[in-house]
Amino acid sequence: MLHIVLFEPEIPQNTGNIARTCAATGTCLDLVYPLGFDISEKAVRHAGLDYWKDVTITTYKNTSEFLLAHKDDELFFFTTKARKTYSDVKYPTDKDVYLIFGKESRGIEEEVLLQYKDRCVRIPMINDTRSLNLSNSAAIAAYEYYRQRGFDGEFTLKGELHRHTWEDNV
Repeated sequence: MLHIVLFEPEIPQNTGNIARTCAATGTCLDLVYPLGFDISEKAVRHAGLDYWKDVTITTYKNTSEFLLAHKDDELFFFTTKARKTYSDVKYPTDKDVYLIFGKESRGIEEEVLLQYKDRCVRIPMINDTRSLNLSNSAAIAAYEYYRQRGFDGEFTLKGELHRHTWEDNV
C-alpha cells in the first residue's frame, strides 16, 4: 500500500489536491501535525471536491511520533536537496511505502534528512527553480510508484470518449 505523508502542511488547497490524488490512486494520506489549517475546513474539502470521503487519512501528533511508528517501514523523503532522483529508486512491491513531503515554506527539517540520507530523493528541475508545488510533487511521486508496478490493481487503463468512440470519423 502506498502512503503520501505530509509533515506539517500549511496550505489547505495543497492538502485537498493531494487528497484528490490519493482518492484517484487508492493511496493513503498521512498528516503530521501541526497543520496550518483545520482538516474540516471548507477550503480543504473544496479542493478535494467530493473525493475527501474516499481517502484513508491517518494523523500523527508530530514528526517524532510518525518516525517512531514507521521506523521499520520503507520511507522516502522528498527534498530539493537530495542527490538521487525519485525515478532512481526501485520502490518495493511487497510492503507499505511512505512518500514523505515537508511543509511548503521550508520542506523537511535537515536533521530528519540526515537521519535518512540514503532515503532522500528529489524531482529534477532546470536552472535555479526553487521547488515545485507540493501537490504536483506528490502526484509525480505517486504516479512513478504506480508506473513501476504497471498500474496494477483497479487502475483504468482504457480511455473512452463521452459522446464518440475513438473509431468515429470526425
